[in-house]
Amino acid sequence: MNYADLLAPIHQFLHCRTPQAWIDEARKPENLPLLLTDHMVCELKAAQTATWLIRKYVADKPSGEAILAWLKPYEAFVHREDHDSGFIEAHKNLSKRIIARNDIPWGDELLDKMILLIKEELHHFYQVWEIMQARGIAYQKITASRYAKGLLREVITHEPETLVDKLICGAYIEARSCERFASLAPWLDEELAKFYVSLLRSEARHYQDYLALAARIAPFDIAGRVRQIGEAEARLIQEPDNELRFHSGVPAWRSA
Repeated sequence: MNYADLLAPIHQFLHCRTPQAWIDEARKPENLPLLLTDHMVCELKAAQTATWLIRKYVADKPSGEAILAWLKPYEAFVHREDHDSGFIEAHKNLSKRIIARNDIPWGDELLDKMILLIKEELHHFYQVWEIMQARGIAYQKITASRYAKGLLREVITHEPETLVDKLICGAYIEARSCERFASLAPWLDEELAKFYVSLLRSEARHYQDYLALAARIAPFDIAGRVRQIGEAEARLIQEPDNELRFHSGVPAWRSA
């Protein structure tokens, strides 16, 4: 399948492509365990972000607690390396109805899009874990990249700008993930390449959902904020990084 049409708006939205130096480092077989581990953790972080948005802005309290419980087995696995955390079963049971408060005109839209995103990201978490299991790659905790924190430094700290900026940040993270999957896939073995290509459509939709929500919620034209946050995102991607991560910048080292 030709994904050029799917990727065209992603490339237009992002202010830079992934540097070849990152691809050259990420494609090395010895870096695969690290890359898959960080990818799996990033899927959980994406679900956590969507959960936070729902709980902060739209869900009633019982629904907020219920959706938080969805993540606990995954969080136990990642943070405590608890191999009996129950996430293997939990991913099959994300079915409780979540109710939005009825005083927010965009509440149902945010809720519907974020619930779908959470379910998809947790499913991707499980898929990456399955690949790691099949390849004998044991999960070990790693440090986070500076990417997400760097983006969040751009967020204005008063509403509604805070929510709008967080949604724009979410759009950039999802768009960059999509672009990286596509950039890396040609250099990977057939199984991994097929898996990464399979993620493109959902990641592209996630970026579009975040951006559409930001435009829907903002009582102002978001173009300026989209540009400013996009410029910051590109700097993070193009600047040197001391550690290889899925969203890291140009490797400050170049291993032989």
